[in-house]
Amino acid sequence: MILENNNYKNYVSFWLLSLLAFLLIIIVVGGLTRLTDSGLSITRWELFTGILPPLTNESWAEVFALYKQIPQYSQLFPDMTLSEFKVIYYWEYIHRILGRVFGLLFLIPFVIFLSKGVFKKEYIIKFFILFLLILLQGFIGWYMVKSGLVENTTVSHYRLAIHLNIALVLFASIFWYFLNIKNNQNKYFFEFFKNGSLIKFFVLLIFIQITLGAFTSGLDAGQIYQTWPSMNNNFFPDDIILSNLLNSDFFSDPSIVQFLHRNMAYVIFIYILGLTFYIFSKKMKYLYTPLMYVLIMVCVQIFLGVITLVSGLNIVYASLHQISTTLLLITSINLSFAFKKE
Repeated sequence: MILENNNYKNYVSFWLLSLLAFLLIIIVVGGLTRLTDSGLSITRWELFTGILPPLTNESWAEVFALYKQIPQYSQLFPDMTLSEFKVIYYWEYIHRILGRVFGLLFLIPFVIFLSKGVFKKEYIIKFFILFLLILLQGFIGWYMVKSGLVENTTVSHYRLAIHLNIALVLFASIFWYFLNIKNNQNKYFFEFFKNGSLIKFFVLLIFIQITLGAFTSGLDAGQIYQTWPSMNNNFFPDDIILSNLLNSDFFSDPSIVQFLHRNMAYVIFIYILGLTFYIFSKKMKYLYTPLMYVLIMVCVQIFLGVITLVSGLNIVYASLHQISTTLLLITSINLSFAFKKE
């Protein structure tokens, strides 16, 4: 059990659901910030300031002048006007403001619940760790932005992947705790070899695929090969020399990254089919419904991935692809939670 006082169960459940909804919005806005190349528009880490956007022509001219000093402007958008800059500025501004509001949405109710003695000691510690993770996420966000301000025209794809994965770890943890409260249980996801390891391994595959997706986005790898199922009539990228693979950085080569991202999708699809066969062969009827949701989301995710690619990275499809990633993660965690030790 998570709660010391069950009278607050509904309040805590609503709090966690609110956090999940808000975090989903942040993830979507963050994805759109990346897709619109807006992430480097604010070149300062304004930890205690920056609550309000520029309000005068002079302040707009100042922040635009700062943007003009970084390589992204000079190399990619040298003809950008102030009105165009305002668009990308507001994407990044909204993303940062949402992050701050999320921190308060977590902290204020948590402090109130602590004062009421709502949580058991174990979960006081766990929620405090989540709050530290939220603070770390803010720092990682700036650490990511900083990587694109001096020599590069975009942020480091490694730092982008860390930033996204921390957001999804927060999302997964909050959802897992919500399921525990809803079902009056205290299950542990990381009892990996004791309870539903096959399903938990599937969740880890999803996280690996999310990381590869972040690499793909960060490297703009989707712009290279935009055909499916082949990569310009080849299974393997034709711009890679096989004999040089051992001497290259796999995860910094856009062609290799797109190849890995594509084929991990196939691995996930085959794995969930095998898992489906296993569940049906064992007649685990209580898993049929949560398994169906996972199967639907795997198919939706693959479909959106393909249509995003062949559409030339249409921003609507790309955003839907990211949203479906979060939904796939939710359904996968729900399937893992539903598993009962035989």
